[in-house]
Amino acid sequence: MGDRILRSVSPQAADDYDHVARTGLLPRLAAAGKVVAAVEVDKSLLGAVGMQAHAVLEHPRLPFISYPYEWSFNGLKSAALFHLDLQLECLEHDIALSDASAYNVQFLGSEPVFIDHLSFRRYRDGEFWSGHRQFCEQFLNPLLLRALFGLQHNAWYRGSQEGIATAEIGRILRPRHLLSWNVLTHVALPARLQAAARQGAPKAVQEKMAKRALPRAAFRAMLQQLRRWIAGLNPADKSASVWGNYSEDHQYGDADEAAKRAFVGAFATEVRPGLLWDLGCNSGNYAVLALHKGAGRVIGFDSDPHALETAFTRAQAAGLAFTPLYLDAANPSPDQGWESSERPGLAARASADAVLALALVHHLAIGRNLPLSRVVAWLISLAPRGVIEFVDKADPQVQRLLALREDIFPDYTAEAFLAAVSGEAEVCKTEHLQSGQRLLVWYERRQGASAGLASLSQRVV
Repeated sequence: MGDRILRSVSPQAADDYDHVARTGLLPRLAAAGKVVAAVEVDKSLLGAVGMQAHAVLEHPRLPFISYPYEWSFNGLKSAALFHLDLQLECLEHDIALSDASAYNVQFLGSEPVFIDHLSFRRYRDGEFWSGHRQFCEQFLNPLLLRALFGLQHNAWYRGSQEGIATAEIGRILRPRHLLSWNVLTHVALPARLQAAARQGAPKAVQEKMAKRALPRAAFRAMLQQLRRWIAGLNPADKSASVWGNYSEDHQYGDADEAAKRAFVGAFATEVRPGLLWDLGCNSGNYAVLALHKGAGRVIGFDSDPHALETAFTRAQAAGLAFTPLYLDAANPSPDQGWESSERPGLAARASADAVLALALVHHLAIGRNLPLSRVVAWLISLAPRGVIEFVDKADPQVQRLLALREDIFPDYTAEAFLAAVSGEAEVCKTEHLQSGQRLLVWYERRQGASAGLASLSQRVV
């Protein structure tokens, strides 16, 4: 309702809701930052729907909603461990979670927080963990894709939304993987059972599965065993990526680096954006700088898995208000799900106060064959002010891109870049770095200019 986040509790959920409320657990979890806060409000706020409800809750608005297919390996791993820890804590209070959806976890900075109050219900002694399959498909299997095979989970996860099916990952397991008891019990055997169910399992097997029981001690042991296993998982692709060490291995000099930091620092100090998007954040050097200079919160985006792991680990270790997420800027997360509205796309989820796009434009304009003017228009559409960096063709990083292809980009020039920015916004300040191969532009979008997300679909042919 407007900017307020309201949720109704149906009469059918009343018994579980009241049981959980009597324990006092959720306020304690909210105070510890593990669960979003909630207060009961006047039911009439939701009109007829509210008046029929058992209760109406109001939650604070989170600064940004992200999805599991946008999380790094370490982000997904952190969310999985958090979910298991939350289950274990709930179990001590005779509470269970009704499901194991990864979408019920969000990030404030790099710290996970649970957002679904109605997932908490009364624990029923001996019940089987009904969320086991969902946990495996939305948390465990995507992690195993990277830990066992060195493959990123992001594109596969985004394509299916509900995670990576156990049956699918079961098909790519090798005999050596079955030597692991964990893989055998949480992937291989469930995959076989699911296949048998699809083919019409004998009635006796179906009845046996329906009567499964899991004593409390066994349930706790299962959660703890899963936690130990997941805590030890690491990406199998250990080799450095092309851009993963860019922040440390860039080929411009100390003077350029100092000037660039001073320019970005001055921007953050003057603008003090509440929410800053750092596109092409790499390991987070400029996100951290912006936070120290006055930015309230930074959402970083990058497509390099190794850079993202570094950024996430750095943010979590220092407790920064910095959330690094996976993004292919030429193919950002779209509106998808039921009626294309269940999972809103990137631009629909939050309005950034400012944007940084450092060493990004050439990756799109040259690396992905996108018109320079359209790239600039898209970046400016994301926030009313920002800093965009142009990297000249003579720069070694652009030369690395051109080494793999014919130079069909005669319009990729600093003059064309400045003209594109001027066509969309006011140029407040510029700085040519000492090398002469990089240009920084501080822009302010004109009053009344469209903030709609520009399309990047038109390609150079």
